[in-house]
Amino acid sequence: MEVLGIIPARYASTRFPGKPLTDINGKSMIQRVYDQAKSSSLKEVIVATDDARIFDHVQGFGGKVVMTAEHHQSGTDRCFEAYQQFDQPYEYIINIQGDEPFIRPEQIDLVVSCFKDSRTQLATLIKKVETAEELFNVNSPKVVLNKAQEALYFSRQPIPYCRNVPNDIWHKQHTYYKHIGIYGYRADILEQITQLPPSALELAESLEQLRWLENGFRITTATTTFETVGIDTPEDLEKVRNL
Repeated sequence: MEVLGIIPARYASTRFPGKPLTDINGKSMIQRVYDQAKSSSLKEVIVATDDARIFDHVQGFGGKVVMTAEHHQSGTDRCFEAYQQFDQPYEYIINIQGDEPFIRPEQIDLVVSCFKDSRTQLATLIKKVETAEELFNVNSPKVVLNKAQEALYFSRQPIPYCRNVPNDIWHKQHTYYKHIGIYGYRADILEQITQLPPSALELAESLEQLRWLENGFRITTATTTFETVGIDTPEDLEKVRNL
C-alpha cells in the first residue's frame, strides 16, 4: 500500500507567527516533523505551504515542498490542493500536523494501518485520558466511540457527562479518549469532504472533523499510547525545548 504524507505549514498564525521555522535545539520545527514522517512507512512526504520562506527553507534542507493558496481555512483543504499537484495518484493520504515535532513514525504507521480495512474512509488517532487536567482542557478535544471504534462525536468538553461523580475522578470512573491531530484520508473521500460547507457543529466547537461526521462520513480511530506535544504558542515552545 503506497501512501502519501502531506505536512501543511502556514507562516501566518494568530498566536505564533512563523511557527514552522522556529528553532528547536538546532533544527526547525518543520524539519523535525518532516524527518519523523520520512522515518515512517510513507512512500513519499511533502510539505504544503503558502509562504516562500517556508518553501525555500524546506528545499534548503533537501525536503520536498509545494506551494499552495493562502485562502485555505484548514489543513485538509491545503492537503487536497497539494495532492492535486501530483502526477502520480495515491489512494491514501496522511495529514501530519506541522506543529507536532515529536510525532512518532509508529503513530503515522498506525494511521496507515487503518486502511487495511477497505471500508475505512477517514482515520485518526486517539489516546486514553490519564488525568482530570487533560480531560477538562478545552484545547484537547475528546472523542466518544461506537463499538466498531469509529468516532461518534468530538468535543472540547468532557463527554460523556459522569453523573453523580466528582469532576476530579471522572477519568477513573469512565474510559475517556482524547484526539491526536493526525488524519488519514482515502483520496476520493478527501475530495468529497473538501467540497462540504462548514457545518453547525463544526462552527460551534471549532473542530473541522465534526463537518465530516455531520455529513455522514465515518472516522475510524486507532489507539496510541504515545503522547504527542503540539506547539501552539511561544510558551509551548519553551516547554518542549527541554525535551
